[in-house]
Order: sequence, then C-alpha cells, then structure tokens
Amino acid sequence: MRVRKKVSFKLYLITDRRVVRNGDLLSACECSLAMARDIAQPGTVALQLREKDLPARELLELALRLREICSRNGALLIVNDRVDVAIAADADGVHLPFDSIGVSMARKLLPEDRVIGVSTHSPPDVAGAAREGADFAVFGPVFDPISKTATGSPWGPAGLAAACRAGAIPVFALGGITPERARAILGNSDSPAGVAAIGAIFGAESPAGATAAMLTALDGVTARPQ
Repeated sequence: MRVRKKVSFKLYLITDRRVVRNGDLLSACECSLAMARDIAQPGTVALQLREKDLPARELLELALRLREICSRNGALLIVNDRVDVAIAADADGVHLPFDSIGVSMARKLLPEDRVIGVSTHSPPDVAGAAREGADFAVFGPVFDPISKTATGSPWGPAGLAAACRAGAIPVFALGGITPERARAILGNSDSPAGVAAIGAIFGAESPAGATAAMLTALDGVTARPQ
C-alpha cells in the first residue's frame, strides 16, 4: 500500500492569467515566489498551473517556464488536470478536478514521488478523495470568490471545519481567502493545512506584497498537524 507523500506547503497559489493586472503571469509568479523565498522556508508555497483554455503546446511551454521559476525559488509546481504536461515539464504533481481521470489512474501514470491533489466541494468529497489516495484536497468555496463567480453557495467556516474532519488528508481552503480570513480559520482543532488563493494574489496590484501579507498571516497561527 502506498504511503501518502507528506504535504508541507501552507500557501497554494493557483494561476489565472486573466486576473493579472498587467497581463504578465510569468512576472507575477516570479515576484510572488521570490517574495516567498525571501521570507519563508523553502517548500512553504506551491504553485498550480491552471490555464485550462490553453492549447497543449502553449500550456507545456508555460509549464516549462514555471518549472524554472519554481525551482529557482524553492516552490513546488503542480499542473492542473494534464498529467501528460506535468510529466513532460517534470512538475512535482498534478491537481485533479473532481470530474477528472481519478486518483488511481493518475497514480499509474505519474512517477511514484509526485503528489496528487483533488478539488472538492463538500465534506463527503473530501472523504472520497482520502479513500482514493489523494495527497491533499482543496475545498471551497469557503467564502465568495474574489476572482470569479461562485459555482455554489459558500460553505463558511463551519463547512470548512466539517471538511477538515471528513478525511485524513490535508485540506486547503479556497474561495475569498484574505489574510484576515486566513487568521480566522486557522489555529484550531478543525483547521485546514493552509489556504489556496487565485485573485487575492494574482489579482492584486502587487502580487509580491499580497503574497507577503498572506504568508505573514499564515505564519502567525499554527495549522492543524497533518
């Protein structure tokens, strides 16, 4: 039986080039991860490449550039859905949408040491991801999203706590996460392992400054041991 790979990051950045104010996603990622490198321990941040509308060639080219940026700044690179692109770019793992190929199939395709995350939208989803052998889950929306329209009603802190209790895997809170909300939802017995962010970082006037503020908030509390 496979032992789950330990997930040690606390901030999970998810790309969306459409919300970057100057349109330069690579620069935003570089600035954010360089800031994280300067103020946090290596491995504190992971970056998910989630540009679902890009053709395969463009997505791979972007993944290869981000691989360099992540390696230079001590961050994990995780590719959304596209296991083939993750393998070709030597990414550290994949993130599977809830309706994707499934953890067991992805595990057969990926090198043994790669991590697999799963998107979840209810506590039972988290329990299912744990049973399937996912290394971590992203749960949301917890609050109304900053960068896009919510696909369902926000779960709020109580729903997040229920999701964290549902399965023995790290859970990352997604949807409307600000530094203030990060402080509020972390530091108790039903806390997530960390937070995930799209618009709060990449839609900010200064992605580096937003990253620093979020990491400062996360460093000020103690997340639930995983």
